[in-house]
Amino acid sequence: MFGRFILAVLFVFFGNFANAEALIIHNAARGELLYSTHCIACHNTKVHWREKKLVTNWASLRSEVRRWQGISKLGWTNEDIGDVARHLNIIYYHYPTPN
Repeated sequence: MFGRFILAVLFVFFGNFANAEALIIHNAARGELLYSTHCIACHNTKVHWREKKLVTNWASLRSEVRRWQGISKLGWTNEDIGDVARHLNIIYYHYPTPN
């Protein structure tokens, strides 16, 4: 009986880790779609690697995504902003992110 309980607990914990990883991948893919649809027309890889870049960490990356979606009047939610920032961070910046 105790063995089944341990097995059930392990399944719950490891199942949640797998779901969390799948969610991160899904959100980054969604961020890529939003970025490709709304931003890529004006942005290329050079904008992310210029000398006077405004993005220096995860917080400033989210802030810039928020600022530019506002300028473009996209009406993105906080989740949309996070997804696009996550996509850009994976592709270009590689800053540590909060969980």
